Amino acid sequence: QLQLVESGGGLVQPGGSLRLSCAVSGFTLDDYAIGWFRQAPGKEREAVSCVSSTDGSTYYSDSVKGRFTISRDNAKTTVYLQMNSLKPDDTAVYYCAAVELVCPIIASGTREVLGRWIEYDYWGQGTQVTVSS
Repeated sequence: QLQLVESGGGLVQPGGSLRLSCAVSGFTLDDYAIGWFRQAPGKEREAVSCVSSTDGSTYYSDSVKGRFTISRDNAKTTVYLQMNSLKPDDTAVYYCAAVELVCPIIASGTREVLGRWIEYDYWGQGTQVTVSS
């Protein structure tokens, strides 16, 4: 049974940092790409970042590029999202999700855009991140 469990959310002041974890079981990161998404009240679930299983390629949305870093551990059972320079607009429930092998990416001109939530097969329960003073 494939499972994903997020942790590490909480309340942080603007400019602060948090590290989210996504612990997986029932599969290894050799076979599945892991994406991070977020959803604020009244908004669609938004792709934030993804790491592919095949070569470890990483991708970011424009809204977090340069501030967030996705990584996975050597034992290949946990994926992390390091979030720095947090802003109130980063407030949302954050989810991790799994899809086979590679991150769904859409080529848009010279840009690579993260695929939408519907491309992913398995989901965690989410963890709340609140950025507020």
